[in-house]
Amino acid sequence: MELQRPYQLFLGDVKDRLAAKTAQGIAQWRPELCIGQTRMAGCEADLGLPDLSLKEAYEKDARTLIIGIANRGGTLSEKWVPLLIEALTIGFDLASGLHMRLGDHPDIWEAATNTGRRLIDIRHCGKQFEVANGIKRSGRRLLTVGTDCSVGKMYTTLALEREMQERGLKVTFRATGQTGIFIAGSGVPVDAIVSDFVAGAVEHLTPAGEADHWDLIEGQGSLYHASYAGVSLGLLHGAQPDALVLCHEPGRPHMRGLQQFPLPSLEACIATNLAMARLTNPAVKCVGISFNTQNLPEVEAKRLIAETEERLGLPVVDPLATGVGAIVDKLMVTA
Repeated sequence: MELQRPYQLFLGDVKDRLAAKTAQGIAQWRPELCIGQTRMAGCEADLGLPDLSLKEAYEKDARTLIIGIANRGGTLSEKWVPLLIEALTIGFDLASGLHMRLGDHPDIWEAATNTGRRLIDIRHCGKQFEVANGIKRSGRRLLTVGTDCSVGKMYTTLALEREMQERGLKVTFRATGQTGIFIAGSGVPVDAIVSDFVAGAVEHLTPAGEADHWDLIEGQGSLYHASYAGVSLGLLHGAQPDALVLCHEPGRPHMRGLQQFPLPSLEACIATNLAMARLTNPAVKCVGISFNTQNLPEVEAKRLIAETEERLGLPVVDPLATGVGAIVDKLMVTA
């Protein structure tokens, strides 16, 4: 589904940047499409974009208001509804990556009907997928996996795509979440697929390709997260990856949203992901580790990266601080 461009990003009243990661991802990877941000009282996220009212953004030619929020459960807050209705009245289309459909809210549905504006639910997919068959496909595939949710899997995948494109390699970013779909313009929202068909949906997303072409598949969740491990496992089996990159945020005290669960060790997480991935590709290898070190002092981040490289014998990078060239070097040698 084509979205009218450019975008205005709606951050609502979220309390941290992670809760606005959809908007943050769009602003990071498609800044040329973003006019500004709209925040409500109490919002503690700031993307560094101009703070604009809906009317101001529309006058600057923004035409789609994207609800750039990724909250637990993907719910739509009643506090946002008046502003969303105002946006429709002004002339915006609404686009959302929430689990709750925009049209399921009667007032939003009525406003969209009265104004003739579109309600676009990226996270809902009307396509019917086949059950996965696990048959080996041509082409090459890399999947990002994580020790937890929201540790940088999408950022790492996009950084790898950019690095490989700059080297003249054949590569395609395959989006599996709402933010990635907004960025790529297409994809499959795997966390909205009926569980029996997740692996099949990923097989459809990454079809057979040329022998030297790489599909870079955006990972979701973590095998160690009690809430989302099922989605992660379906991705592993459907992706049939030749290579894995493990993503991690050093210093995170526990699994996101689950204080009773500590994060796994890097060694355990690599071993478990490789063991599960071997069901559909026995030759799979881990080619690197991607750290999100934004909350660490620079000296500490460099020390931790160096120590982890020495301990595990794999390239360790931060996509924003160091780039991902070392992982691409390893990938080319491994391939």
